[in-house]
Amino acid sequence: MQAALTIAGSDPSGGAGIQADLKTFHQFGLYGEAVITLLTVQNTRRSGQVTVLSAGLVVDQLEAVLEDIPPAAAKTGALGSAAIVSAIARLATTFRFPLVVDPVMLGKQGQPLLDAPALLVLRDELLPRAAVVTPNIPEAEALAEIPIRGPEDMLRAAERIRAMGVQAVLVKGGHREGPATDLLLTAEGWREFSAPRVPARHTHGTGCTYSAAIAAGLASGLLLPLAVARAKRYIHEALSTAPGLGHGCGPVNHHAAIT
Repeated sequence: MQAALTIAGSDPSGGAGIQADLKTFHQFGLYGEAVITLLTVQNTRRSGQVTVLSAGLVVDQLEAVLEDIPPAAAKTGALGSAAIVSAIARLATTFRFPLVVDPVMLGKQGQPLLDAPALLVLRDELLPRAAVVTPNIPEAEALAEIPIRGPEDMLRAAERIRAMGVQAVLVKGGHREGPATDLLLTAEGWREFSAPRVPARHTHGTGCTYSAAIAAGLASGLLLPLAVARAKRYIHEALSTAPGLGHGCGPVNHHAAIT
């Protein structure tokens, strides 16, 4: 059995963060490991306190994992502070496995999970260590520092982000109208991954689950385009079959079929 690692924040309601990542890893037949970066108070309707852990404690967790059960792939989610981002970037120079960076900046309820100084460190220090970064439209705009109004802008933003040193960029199109079309840019060129838009309010943890599914594919030995394609099918099914939990923006279905 291969292991996959998530380095992210905790969501006590279970829909996002490390909880969503671990559920996704398990669904894909992987042994999940988790390094916690921050604690949140949230549910499907509201958010509250966010407590960011010390960079030293995050490093201690990560080193404990790496020395005993090193993963076949890892992903990052909400990282919280510039110190944590920088510490992970330093350790990532020793990784012998691919790293998926999900640049989580805001929680579903709008709580900030990555401040401006941390974003700069992520862009300058962590992205050059990553196999792929998976920003949504607002995150891609923040990283590339350009507005995105259409597919051409998505490609232009991806090119600017890839120039920061990351091997590949997946700009997710879920915030746009029409079909949910994502754009993957690699050294070989770009391609699109599209799925019909699911008219559902239960979308909590979509980005976490999608990036965790990509990491699961890489941990299983899939090439990145195949990992993205399988993850795209999985997240579409997870959205389509959301269990309807909670009184607000509920979680997706982490038991969704893998095709």
